[in-house]
Amino acid sequence: QVQLVESGGGLVQAGGSLRLSCAASGRTFSSYAMGWFRQAPGKEREFVGGIHWSGGYTYYADSVKGRFTISRDNRKNTVYLQMNSLKPEDTAVYYCAVAGSVSALRSNECDYWGQGTQVTVSS
Repeated sequence: QVQLVESGGGLVQAGGSLRLSCAASGRTFSSYAMGWFRQAPGKEREFVGGIHWSGGYTYYADSVKGRFTISRDNRKNTVYLQMNSLKPEDTAVYYCAVAGSVSALRSNECDYWGQGTQVTVSS
């Protein structure tokens, strides 16, 4: 059974940092794109960023570009989201996801989803 388990969420002050992790189990995703989405209260889920299976290419939403960094460790079947210079508007539930390609990821055509982890940024 495939599982994606996020961790690392929490409460942080504006300007602070958090690092989210998403560990996959049940199969190997070394040939899949992995990424992150978020959903704030009352808003639709939005793409945050994604990383190519090789780790060589990353893509970000304009709202997080320059502040968030995605990386992956295929040996650990894990994807990370380093979030710096956090803003109150980054408050949301963050979900990791897996898709066959980054374009599929950005199109919300994901094969697997995590259960989400809450990130709250106080002003």
